[in-house]
Amino acid sequence: MATEMTERTPERRDRILQALEKLLEIPPADTQTAMNQAAQCVLELTLADKVDVFLFEPSSTTIVAVGTSDTPMSRKQKALGLDRLPLANGGRSVEVFQTGKTFHHNRQDEDPEELPGVKHQLGVRSHIGVLIEVGGERRGVLDIVSSKPDFFTADDVRFIETVARWVGAVAHRVELVEAVTKAAVAQGRRAAAEELITILAHDMGNHLIPIRMRLELIHRRAARERASEYLRDAEAAEQSLKALGRLISDLMDVGRLEQGLFSLTRYPTDLVAIAEEVARLATTPGREVQLTGTPELVVDADPNRLRQALENLVANAQKHSPAGLPVIVDVNRQQRQDGTWALLSVKDQGPGIPPELLPRLFERFSKGPKSKGLGLGLYLVRSIAEAHGGTLTVQSEPGKGALFVVALPLVEEG
Repeated sequence: MATEMTERTPERRDRILQALEKLLEIPPADTQTAMNQAAQCVLELTLADKVDVFLFEPSSTTIVAVGTSDTPMSRKQKALGLDRLPLANGGRSVEVFQTGKTFHHNRQDEDPEELPGVKHQLGVRSHIGVLIEVGGERRGVLDIVSSKPDFFTADDVRFIETVARWVGAVAHRVELVEAVTKAAVAQGRRAAAEELITILAHDMGNHLIPIRMRLELIHRRAARERASEYLRDAEAAEQSLKALGRLISDLMDVGRLEQGLFSLTRYPTDLVAIAEEVARLATTPGREVQLTGTPELVVDADPNRLRQALENLVANAQKHSPAGLPVIVDVNRQQRQDGTWALLSVKDQGPGIPPELLPRLFERFSKGPKSKGLGLGLYLVRSIAEAHGGTLTVQSEPGKGALFVVALPLVEEG
């Protein structure tokens, strides 16, 4: 029998228009609030006993009534746990989601495929289920039910199919706003953290100056008095202070990169000489750094920045290499279709990089599960390479170590 929903009276048409306007005016708050309002709007359109906006929850492979109308049947549904429908349990609403096909039945109590709880405990007799698409993806089901048999007509079904598209558009708008808001909050937190880090790094740098001067005095006194133990302790303290200085420098450089103040002072630089110096200073008992490759390779670059990049790569390689196994630094050139490139490679023999970490390895503050650093070193190395017009790449397999390659464009003489 025809419902009031499809009667063509002017009063009914006005009610439909008003309800649809309310649907489009739903503010993009959180998803649950918006879908509850959408379900209530559809209830006003259909005069049904219950309207649900089911959305798929991937973590539990369940369609969940995220939005539902405020009616006695809706409250009973929640009390019975029928607001969550696992795909494995079947039922007509699940079928609509899985097949994408609209379902319409006016004698639900006679339907052998419907869930017993829906037919007998909720008392559903008439049912329309329509797929909800959000952003072009299958995401849920719009369910409208009545306790009366023969409540919906074919015209009602076509109308609800249109309404379901509107509900999908509302859900899409809400999700976009939520994503933008979340990104803005994350960006604000990141900016605040970076500003705090920069301030702390600057203050820490100021405190290092008197400590460095005092250590130099202790070192000279120990050397003058030939106090070998004090001399050894002073040298170890100076090495620790240099490491702390490099960390502070890295923190300051991150701030400069974000502010667009990162600069280079470029002139012809022997890449091999820099590699030799870094390898020599980084080699310690049980932590050898071996240098291979061409005997000389001159690039137009900032030597201090290249040294900073190589020190970060070598320190990272030593941290992940087993004791007694060397880190290999290789300097070479490579002829490509786009010209000649200088390649600065650092190879370790550690456990390799987890595959899930590789896509974000060069991001700020990205680090492995066992890393104790801040996760800035590789970000700075990549930034230094790109500032020279080059690249930083990585190759790694579990159990086979990691190979980092800085590629710099090489301008040949003539």
